[in-house]
Amino acid sequence: SSLVIDHDLLFIDYLSDRVCVCAGEPAVSGNLQGPFSMENGMNLFLKDLGITFRRDTESHRPRANDPDSQMDKKQKSEGNLYYTG
Repeated sequence: SSLVIDHDLLFIDYLSDRVCVCAGEPAVSGNLQGPFSMENGMNLFLKDLGITFRRDTESHRPRANDPDSQMDKKQKSEGNLYYTG
């Protein structure tokens, strides 16, 4: 086991099968939640940011959806902000 702290979502996606989510106001207060499965943790994290991610069909890398795009709207309506496959 190891604990990796990083802001690079691609790196975390490659490396992790579970995540913790930090929330709060930087340098004022914080709250650590988890650990979660990647899907549940990333859904919580992305909900706070208001964005969605899909997996690129060719490179299989995580990609942010354009705001209000068809895929963004679809994933938000399903409550699945982070790709599952």
